[in-house]
Amino acid sequence: MKKFCELPKNVKKTIRYINQDASFEQLMLLKHHLNKAIENREKTYFNNKSKI
Repeated sequence: MKKFCELPKNVKKTIRYINQDASFEQLMLLKHHLNKAIENREKTYFNNKSKI
């Protein structure tokens, strides 16, 4: 896994926003969207791996 300092700027900004300003409702919304995006990426990754 990449070091935190090597992550894209928008990811670091999102994490900073979560740590500083996000309300509970915003946290739940972000969590939902991030989990969904990660799950979709994992499916794509594993589907491509199995085709090899």
